[in-house]
Amino acid sequence: MNPADKPLVLIVDDEPQIRRLLTVLLEANGYRVLTAAGAREGVVLAAQHRPAVMILDLGLPDGSGRDVLRQVREWSTLPVIVLSVQDDEAGKVAALDAGADDYVTKPFNAEELLARLRAARRRATGPEETAVICARQVVVDLASRRVTTGGQEVKLSKTEYDLLRLLARHAGKVLTHRQLLREVWGPGHENDTHYLRVYIAHLREKLEIHPDAPEIILTETGVGYRFVANE
Repeated sequence: MNPADKPLVLIVDDEPQIRRLLTVLLEANGYRVLTAAGAREGVVLAAQHRPAVMILDLGLPDGSGRDVLRQVREWSTLPVIVLSVQDDEAGKVAALDAGADDYVTKPFNAEELLARLRAARRRATGPEETAVICARQVVVDLASRRVTTGGQEVKLSKTEYDLLRLLARHAGKVLTHRQLLREVWGPGHENDTHYLRVYIAHLREKLEIHPDAPEIILTETGVGYRFVANE
């Protein structure tokens, strides 16, 4: 492959050792890498080079990573994976609500980060409404609004389908409780998390082989849910 054809990843992190580690990992896996040590430089490089994905730390010396997110989201849908030592649920929710596509905690597992990077790039192509999304034995056909598991059609209520469709269209991405409630039930229901627990349980009963050990609709504790599609 021509080096110029390799996808470009922008790393925004103030720790030199993290930038070096990520650069070695990503270059060994077919990416080009651009790095920035601060918020201001990160925004400028994102605008100038239009990377395929940004990996962003929240704690930067000249500003917050969430400020970077807000600025970038004013003009770009660039996939952003937050990579942060901050492991509190409120911080994860705030970053995802500010526009992050995913959140990985330091220290990170290299294979998991690469998998989430691949998922972010797939989403960046923009899933079409006609897409057929497969997750293990489940097939979600968005064009026909038809869901099957093991080849057998699954009957879903309107709310169940709307929730599944939202999760499937953003496969691989963590969707917060607030995002899901706002999109499916409306802005006045952003705190009604009991609705979400009930309907997620319904979907797992209908779609998962083992509802108590789900492999398709995963819980991100205290944050939200993630739909895992086939590679």
